[in-house]
Amino acid sequence: MTINRELLLSCASKFNITLDEAAVERFDIYARLLTEKNKVMNLTAIVEPDEIVVKHFGDSLSLFSVISPKKGESFIDVGTGAGFPGVAFLIARPDLKVTLIDSTNKKLEFIRSLCCELGLMPEIIHARAEEAGMDERLRESFDYAAARAVANLRNLCEYCLPFVKRSGVFIAMKGAKAEDEIFEASSAVKLLGGKIEEKKKFNLYDTGERNLILIRKISQTPPKYPRPAAQIAKRPLE
Repeated sequence: MTINRELLLSCASKFNITLDEAAVERFDIYARLLTEKNKVMNLTAIVEPDEIVVKHFGDSLSLFSVISPKKGESFIDVGTGAGFPGVAFLIARPDLKVTLIDSTNKKLEFIRSLCCELGLMPEIIHARAEEAGMDERLRESFDYAAARAVANLRNLCEYCLPFVKRSGVFIAMKGAKAEDEIFEASSAVKLLGGKIEEKKKFNLYDTGERNLILIRKISQTPPKYPRPAAQIAKRPLE
């Protein structure tokens, strides 16, 4: 399998990212290994090469339309799954310190094998987000956090904002109903120390409306958050 490199470069350019030959080659390997592993393990429902480029790689690179990380800054992908957006983010910017966290070890085994093949060295953590968010080493230690297709925004903020340092940013990657989620999450965002700073809407090659919700961390998250997952699901913050 070989991806459409022109399509990949076009996606990247829409978000002001220039990919060098090494990055393009890594994305090509990524797509091949993803589709091969997906035959024996459910990693993604998206398997057509151009759709992988647009809906996985392009969508992940959209983060660069709202943030411009400096060399050496830290980024955590909460609920990374098959590596989106974290691995794609690292391919584009291997100068960043990227951490990938997921509760499913089989997916992380794929990520470990993938990153070894790509010559990349992110930190990979097998843990539930609500437990890792209480870890002193990880709590409020990242410049950026992102999550894609994990939970509704209200609950997602409780999982992700504890990782972000003061003045850092959490980016929630959302679909077409982002406005409704923002309204429902407004009180929770404030309670957790955040402030909604921007919502960027885009549509990449007619794949449907996508939204990036940028939340700035302006104060410390109260120490009792995040709560256990069962409490988050049963009693969402209001």
